[in-house]
Amino acid sequence: MSARDTTAASGPDAASHRATPIDGAAPRGGAPVPGPRQARPAEPTDESDSLARATWSRLAEPADHAAALLVAGLGAPEALAWVRHMAERGSGSPEPPPLPEPLLVSATPRRWEVAVGRWAPRLAGLDIRRELDVLERLGGSLVVPGDPWWPPGLDDLEHPPFCLWLRGDPALLVGRQEADAGQGSPGLPAREDRMAAGRGAGRALALVGARDSTAYGERMAIDLARGLTERGALIASGGAFGIDAAAHRGALTAGPTLSVSAGGVDRLYPAGNAALLQAVVDHGALVAEVPPGSQPARHRFLTRNRIIAAMTGATVVVEAAWRSGALSTAHHAMEIGRPVGAVPGPVTSMASGGCHRLLRQGATCVTDVEEALELLLPLGAADADAPKEALSAARRPGLLDGLDAISAAVVDALPARAAASIESVARAAGLSERETLAALGALELAGRAQRDGARWRRPARSR
Repeated sequence: MSARDTTAASGPDAASHRATPIDGAAPRGGAPVPGPRQARPAEPTDESDSLARATWSRLAEPADHAAALLVAGLGAPEALAWVRHMAERGSGSPEPPPLPEPLLVSATPRRWEVAVGRWAPRLAGLDIRRELDVLERLGGSLVVPGDPWWPPGLDDLEHPPFCLWLRGDPALLVGRQEADAGQGSPGLPAREDRMAAGRGAGRALALVGARDSTAYGERMAIDLARGLTERGALIASGGAFGIDAAAHRGALTAGPTLSVSAGGVDRLYPAGNAALLQAVVDHGALVAEVPPGSQPARHRFLTRNRIIAAMTGATVVVEAAWRSGALSTAHHAMEIGRPVGAVPGPVTSMASGGCHRLLRQGATCVTDVEEALELLLPLGAADADAPKEALSAARRPGLLDGLDAISAAVVDALPARAAASIESVARAAGLSERETLAALGALELAGRAQRDGARWRRPARSR
């Protein structure tokens, strides 16, 4: 059930596959990614812990504070045993769990009784092996903390998921640096082995936005996703209509992509994106913190967003209205110290009101791939303005660019088409003839003024 022993595709055969967009067009990037695979869940190193964590993912709703506290303090198997014991006792005198004293401070015995009361109905007939069998039939795997492909960013959350149910390639969940720093096994594939080589290699960026998107927002999402994927960065999103779907489509033209589901991975939701999500599974990865069979309830979309924020190095909101749910991903990212960017839209567009709100709150303005990549890389490792500066320098400078005040006044005083005398230029510039003549001499050397006998004019290219 753990991804530790998952037989994910790797080696030369895996590298020979290329990502294929859902419309069948050839990918624009050259990212080697595995084709459709059967990832066989094998026996975990610690089956009791894996089974217990999988059980907790069914027992408690995502981001359940009491459940997270209990599992963190006792471990998943002991926490599950305590809940079963309390459920069998029934109502009566509340008994707090045997947690360390600092952890007990945040919850009273009565709160523990309430927590057990909401978990107990799901205990009846609960056998998580059924869901694990479904996952195995789908060729998926279960990833738990301590596995080599467990995303370390999830540990930054106050309420991390108990496990991840995954379909697709688990190697996309971590970069090489993260795998080496954790408990990874040497030689196991990581994100860099599945992505194109580039400055973004090994890193992941969340590209999210509203379902009710505009053509402008979708175009920006596709262009950003494609460009970042071509530079080796993995795009993560939520698989929903609108901006999420556009981000996945753009990424799939150049490499794999990662989708985080609010429901079980056995159900490709929404149904209108089933073909797209199947392409994500075949050429990337689909993950969820809830087991197969779980419905994508409305509240699970909001808790799902914290997973997207934590699994990635930065979040960019492409298009979102003032109260869009996509903004919660940005807020989760801010809470755990991840960089947040927003794409500006027309100031008259309600569809971009949420992005403009983020910009007022301190988010970084993102208008192109280089600016998005700058969020992912270490401080100083990228200069998103450099390409723009180079492009600007290659163009003809403006009439007064780079000139001091006197020279600018003299150039501005020169007629646009005719030639003028020193006296005329000096009078128009409000300068003495001596100042004007000195400035014209320097401007002539710089090619910004031209002598015409005793008169002066602008060069033909400056008119």
